[in-house]
Amino acid sequence: MSRLRIFDDHAPETVKRETRDGAEIAALLGARGIRFERWEAGQPIAPGASQDEVIAAYRGDIDRLMREEGYITCDVVSLDRDHPQKAEFRKKFLDEHTHGEDEVRFFVAGAGLFTLHLGNEVYEVLCEQGDLIRVPAGTKHWFDMGPNPYFVAIRLFNNPAGWVANFTGSDYAARFPRLEN
Repeated sequence: MSRLRIFDDHAPETVKRETRDGAEIAALLGARGIRFERWEAGQPIAPGASQDEVIAAYRGDIDRLMREEGYITCDVVSLDRDHPQKAEFRKKFLDEHTHGEDEVRFFVAGAGLFTLHLGNEVYEVLCEQGDLIRVPAGTKHWFDMGPNPYFVAIRLFNNPAGWVANFTGSDYAARFPRLEN
């Protein structure tokens, strides 16, 4: 089940607020400019479905988000615990960074942990199946897929070639909890 935990950025050992209520998560994140939604498939998705089949199952929500936010393309990315490069892929986004465009992820299956450094607070968002998160361009954050990753996610882009992590050099990410799966 999805979860939001809020910390003071200098007190990673103390949770200031925690909720698993989707509407409350959306409201708390929305107040900080972060979009959070729950989507349901418009048609069944079989295990091992192709990218086209996954996108077709969520076409209505994808098209709505593209219209509302101006995204021009989408794809599907997946990773599982048997992937030989899982440790390298996990490490790639564990440090605090920003992007020049929004980072948009919809979790078709599995889970991932987005942690956002917003002013003097840290918002830890455990996204699971059915969750969409939009982290606006320039937002300091990090992503953890855990040591045993499993997720299938739809990504939306304005410019896939421009989606590059710009690391802040901060050690904040190392101070906060990781996803243990």
